[in-house]
Amino acid sequence: MLLILIVLLIALCESLALVGLLVPGVVLLTAAASLAGHQHMSLPLLLAAACVGAILGDGLSFWLGRGQRERVPRLWPFSRHPEWLARGITFFKRYGDFSIVIGRFVGPVRPIVPLVAGMLHMSAWRFAIVNIASALLWAPAYLLPGYLLGRSWDRLLALPPSSERWLMALGLLLIILGVGFSWLRHQLGRGGWMYMRLARLSRTTPRRRRLWLALSGAHPRHEIPLASLALLVVSLVALCGWTLWVLEHPAPSLPMDRQLQALLAPLAGTWLEELSALMALSGDALGIIALSLPWLLWLLVSRHIAAFLHISAALAGIGIANTLFKYLAARPRPETPDYLAGSFSYPSAHTSTSVVLIGLAAAFVAEALPAKRRMWVYWGATLVCLPMALSRLVLGVHWASDLIGGALLGLVVCAITRLSYQRFEHRPLAPCPWGRLALASLALLTTRIMWLPHI
Repeated sequence: MLLILIVLLIALCESLALVGLLVPGVVLLTAAASLAGHQHMSLPLLLAAACVGAILGDGLSFWLGRGQRERVPRLWPFSRHPEWLARGITFFKRYGDFSIVIGRFVGPVRPIVPLVAGMLHMSAWRFAIVNIASALLWAPAYLLPGYLLGRSWDRLLALPPSSERWLMALGLLLIILGVGFSWLRHQLGRGGWMYMRLARLSRTTPRRRRLWLALSGAHPRHEIPLASLALLVVSLVALCGWTLWVLEHPAPSLPMDRQLQALLAPLAGTWLEELSALMALSGDALGIIALSLPWLLWLLVSRHIAAFLHISAALAGIGIANTLFKYLAARPRPETPDYLAGSFSYPSAHTSTSVVLIGLAAAFVAEALPAKRRMWVYWGATLVCLPMALSRLVLGVHWASDLIGGALLGLVVCAITRLSYQRFEHRPLAPCPWGRLALASLALLTTRIMWLPHI
């Protein structure tokens, strides 16, 4: 019943005005429906919960728009992005009642159209009829694919006992961390609520004002990089705590490590193992050089010296940090192939290096984009790094705790690099020949995989 309640709350939050703009409802609902299918929960009950949640979410949004019509434009995020509200009004005026149905299936306007309907005094009875009808169509369209996937788990993998709770915990942790990072990065950016509150607080006393000016004075836009500072503090504390915990539990004493290893053991000899082997070649030293070399050369030729030096230093620094951590932890691997002989397990160098390379690339790309589009760049970077990390488990050369340590170490290096880079005057990287550089990286990586085996 707890999972049914979770589905209801996710559907409600995704349809709720303001809140629905921040919640990745499709991802959460697919994950919850997959778990429900795997546990053979009642499908009608699951669909009913999603339908009720969607109806309540749109209904609350409608009444918020009707009762707070004058205040809505002053509420966050519409106060910072009035074009979102204007887009919803235009959409509603164009499609009328049918906009409620379309809005169910169109992400950007889903939580806005019911709010606009209330603001524009749509008849409550008409809205209720369209709201219920659209929810009855929306629930099966969004939940059935995930539910069917969950029912097929047993055929795809032979799940060991007690592994489900680790999968649920891991999935929820990744979602919470991703959503939390996106929200916190937005709030700590210039113009965010937390940034503005801290800026106002700094003006209350001369000492705080001097501290604020000292921190921001060297930055070219006189903006304190609070997001990078917060990332450094949180990831550094988490890395220290996680490393101490791992050192106190020699492998494979952690239940998480044992059960996830048993979970992925049936994948040996499948196409996933072959794909993971290719990713291993892409994420080792030669693979990283192949991927980054065209970009570093372009930065150097284009005289983006600060970016060139910082990215180069970050890649060299993560290599040194990985070597040092592995030597200090001296943690044995689950399996040690010949090309990894003499190498220890903690942390995962593939994971940490990919986090640094992809994370910094995402940060530089996001810097050139409008604030409202930066979140998607970071989500994309996460989706690229995650398979690289999980491939190490499929190959059996790392424990799950190694991947977490590697990701935290990579985030620490990313935060330090960005903090240092933001202290320098630098030209925007755009325009940049993204397509040609990406093709050059792909060509070098393909050559590396085809002609250079593990060395």
